[in-house]
Amino acid sequence: MGLEVESRPSDSPYVQRVWRSRSDDVGRMTSVASATWDLVFWEHGGRVSAAVQGPETKASPAPVPEYATFFGISFAVGTSMPHFPMERLVDGNLEIPDATRRSFHLKGSAWRLPGYDDAEAFVRRLVREEILVLDPVVAAVLGGRPAGVSERTVQRRFVAATGLTQGAVQRIGRARQAVALIRDGVPAHDVIHRLGYFDQPHLSRSLVRYVGRTATRLADPAPAEPLSLLYSD
Repeated sequence: MGLEVESRPSDSPYVQRVWRSRSDDVGRMTSVASATWDLVFWEHGGRVSAAVQGPETKASPAPVPEYATFFGISFAVGTSMPHFPMERLVDGNLEIPDATRRSFHLKGSAWRLPGYDDAEAFVRRLVREEILVLDPVVAAVLGGRPAGVSERTVQRRFVAATGLTQGAVQRIGRARQAVALIRDGVPAHDVIHRLGYFDQPHLSRSLVRYVGRTATRLADPAPAEPLSLLYSD
């Protein structure tokens, strides 16, 4: 019952995670802040839909169609489809029209719907067709490697590739790491020390803004409202 979610990491540098889910007797969830963007497909009432879901800068309530199935690809931070300007997708989404159980249209061409097990093959084709690109400067910075450009250029490249500043990407990622630690039973004072929060109020404000939960509510084994897919890798 509720929102059942299954996900897996990917060995593609373009993909953060692949996921699928189904809703059963749930009408709303808390959508958690994320620096990534997703290509999402879902079926509800016999109709198939597709959309690009942009990065989210804060937690917010989101409707969930009941008795629906979903499949999505969460793309790595720094990837983009240049024909979808990322800054316009932040805290928003863009519906892809005319999706069916077999195909959907992207940049003027028909594409076979990908699946949970063959998402990487679909992504490789996107890269070959130059529809999907990965900014090497953003990838280098996130990987802890020298970017080889000025700090001003780094900031500009982050905004162009992600729609977010480098600082926003870091703050969102830190909040998601905090949730993972809290759910693993790590005491709040250790979370503060490990992740560089100033104090307990600083951690609490971050959790409420980006996750929509306090540390106490995160420990609730049966929350009244489920969270969206939440991972920190």
